[in-house]
Amino acid sequence: ATAQLDDLIAKAELYSKIKLSGGETAKTLISPLKAAPELLIRSPSQDHGGDHRHRRTEREEDEELLSETKHITSSVQRFESSPFYVKGGEMRDYQVRGLNWMIQLQNDNINGILADEMGLGKTLQTISMLGYMKHCRHKSGPSLIIVPKSTLSNWMNEIKRWVPTLRPVALIGMQEERNQVIRDEIMGKEWDVLVTSYEICIREKAMLRKFHYIYLVIDEAHRIKNEKSKLSDIVRQFRSQNRLLITGTPLQNNLHELWALLNFLMPDLFSSSELFDDMFKTNSEQEQNLIQRLHAVLKPFILRRIKADVEKRLPPKKEIKIYIGLSKMQRDLYTKILMKDIDLVNSMLSANASKADRVRLLNILMQLRKCCNHPYLFDGLEPGPPYTTDMHLIENCGKMVLLDKLLARLKEQGSRVLIFSQMTRLLDILEDYCLWRGHEYFRLDGSTRHEDRQVSIFNNFSLAKHGFYTIFLGKLPAELFRGFWV
Repeated sequence: ATAQLDDLIAKAELYSKIKLSGGETAKTLISPLKAAPELLIRSPSQDHGGDHRHRRTEREEDEELLSETKHITSSVQRFESSPFYVKGGEMRDYQVRGLNWMIQLQNDNINGILADEMGLGKTLQTISMLGYMKHCRHKSGPSLIIVPKSTLSNWMNEIKRWVPTLRPVALIGMQEERNQVIRDEIMGKEWDVLVTSYEICIREKAMLRKFHYIYLVIDEAHRIKNEKSKLSDIVRQFRSQNRLLITGTPLQNNLHELWALLNFLMPDLFSSSELFDDMFKTNSEQEQNLIQRLHAVLKPFILRRIKADVEKRLPPKKEIKIYIGLSKMQRDLYTKILMKDIDLVNSMLSANASKADRVRLLNILMQLRKCCNHPYLFDGLEPGPPYTTDMHLIENCGKMVLLDKLLARLKEQGSRVLIFSQMTRLLDILEDYCLWRGHEYFRLDGSTRHEDRQVSIFNNFSLAKHGFYTIFLGKLPAELFRGFWV
C-alpha cells in the first residue's frame, strides 16, 4: 500500500505542477532530471530516421522561445478590491482573495473545493466568479448551480443583488411549473445561470444533460460524498468546462469521502476508490506522513478559511451550554425504556454483540432522545382527551421549563430567536406552545412549499420587530440569521 500511495502522490505532484504551470504547454518546461521516468521514453514519432543529433531549426527555436516568453509574461487577472461588476456592496478582502484563487484555478483548467467556514460568503464568492466569466472572459454561460431546496431562493436573490447583469433562472416546483420554465425560460432562451435543487436535478436529468456548462457548481458538496448515490452518479454525467464544490465542513475527517469529491473534480487522477481506501487502512507513522504529503499536494485544489482567521470585525460567537434535568414524567419514561431492553444494553458491553443487536441499540437511543426532547412525543402520555394546551406542556419537560423562561426574557429585550429541531412532531408541540403564550412566530419545515418558504423568509424576516420567533426544520443560509439567538 505504501508503494501505491507513493505512486499516487508522485502522480498528483506531477499533475499539480503541470496544471499550475499552465496546462499542456508547461510539460515542455519540466526538467528531465525531475520528470517521471515514463515521460522520458521516446515514441517512434520522436525518432528522426536514426539521426540522434537532430537539432531544431532557427525558426523552431524562435517559436518555442516566443511561446515560453508569452507564457511567463502573461499574468492571470487579479483583483485588489471588489470587482467593478459586483454592485450589491463591497466584497471583503478574504472574499476577493477567494475570487482570485478561483480565477487561478480556472486559468489552469483545475477544479476546486471552496470549503470556507459557514458565514464567510461562499455564495458571494461563487457568484463573483460567474460574473468574472461573463465580464472578463466574455463567457456568459450557461452555468448550473445545484443547491438544497431551502437555499434556492436565497441563491436567486444573492445573484440579483450582487451581480445584477447575470441572468438567473430557477428550476423548481411541480412538474407543470417546471415544464413551463423549461419551455419559456430555458430551451432556446438566453440565460446565464440555472439554479435548481438536488431533487429536481434527479428528475430533470435528461434535460440538464443537453447543455455543456461553463461552470457546474454543487452547494453542500457532502451530498455527493457517496459516489454510488443517485445524485452523485447523475452529476458526473453532466458536461462542464469547470467544476466547483462548496462545503462548510472540513474535508479531512473521512478519506473515502474526500476521494469521492476528488474523483468528481479530477476523475483521471483519482479513479479507483478501492486502491485509495487500501492505502489508508493502517495508522502507521510512515503512512501518516504520506497522508500529510497528500494533503500538501491537494492544497492548491482546496480553499478553507475560518472566521477566527479572516473575519476580524465580527465579535466572537458565544456558545452557552446549559444542562437541564429531566421532569418526573421524563425520568420515569427514561427508566422504563432502559429496563425494557436491559438485557440488550448489558450484552452490548461485551464483544459478542451482533449487527442486529447494534440496530436495536440505535432504536433505544432514538427513544431516549425523544424522551429527552419531550415526553409527549410518545403516544398516550399527553393528558386527554380532551387535549388542551396548558402548563402541563411546560412542566412535564425539563427543556420546556427553561425555554419558557428564556423566551420571556428575550422577548422583553426585543431579540429574535431561531429554534432548530429535526423532529417534525416536536415542531408541532412548539407551535402549540407559541400560540398558547402569544409569541409571534412562523414555521418552516420540509413540507413548506417553495413559494411559501420564499415569502416567509424575505417578508417576515424584514417585518419582524419584537418578540419574533421562528421554528425551522433543516437548513437556511447563515446570513439570514445574523444577530439571532439560536
